[in-house]
Amino acid sequence: MEKISRAPFQGIGNIIRFNWHFYVLFLLLLVVGLLFTQYTLTRLMLCGAAIATLLSLLVSWYIYDRSDLYTLQWLDDMGLRPRHIVNIHAGFDETSHLLAHKYPEADLQVFDFYNPEMHTEVSVERARKRYAPYAGTKVISTAAVPLEPASVDVVFLLLAAHEIRDPSERTVFFKELHRCLAPDGKIVVLEHLRDIPNFIAYTIGFLHFFPGATWKKAFNSAELQLEKEKKITPFLSAYTLQKNGTAS
Repeated sequence: MEKISRAPFQGIGNIIRFNWHFYVLFLLLLVVGLLFTQYTLTRLMLCGAAIATLLSLLVSWYIYDRSDLYTLQWLDDMGLRPRHIVNIHAGFDETSHLLAHKYPEADLQVFDFYNPEMHTEVSVERARKRYAPYAGTKVISTAAVPLEPASVDVVFLLLAAHEIRDPSERTVFFKELHRCLAPDGKIVVLEHLRDIPNFIAYTIGFLHFFPGATWKKAFNSAELQLEKEKKITPFLSAYTLQKNGTAS
């Protein structure tokens, strides 16, 4: 099957484009601090912050432009047999066209749970303005996924579920996915974790991610069984879930 190519530096370009306010503010603080401060310690701290920022950009370039993330080859050993698949995102969708290309025989539905009153990331707002949604995308509520019970073979949640910041909302959402999942169906959740590799890469920015224990608690609360956990890169973890009591 022919691969879908991405533009060079597309991933890191989007990160800078959608978060430009952070980088402009930091650059201003860095220049002003280095020009006007007389304290060596302050200068060293600013240089350290600059190095940390450059490191985060380098890691992001590796993840989003150089790794196998968007080839979707990491899905090949997960035992997926998709006939009816659902891709759910949080306002910015880079994967639906890739999934449609990888599983051309499957029926694909795309849902967007982004709610500007609850999910308040300015970067998502900018992404939504720049990129048109995948054709046929439906806006949904995390509390009511518009699918029949036991009707879906695979649900994909790729770098999206962390935007659900409220634990109770997260539990309700995964219970909805449990309801919609076929008896032998699977849910694939891909996320950065609040762990050491992501702290090294993003320093305090890793607080935007959740620890692995938080995800596992949400899965258990929704009576979902963790079938498999794997690393896509040192910074990304993929969880394959199924209904409790389902044989592998």
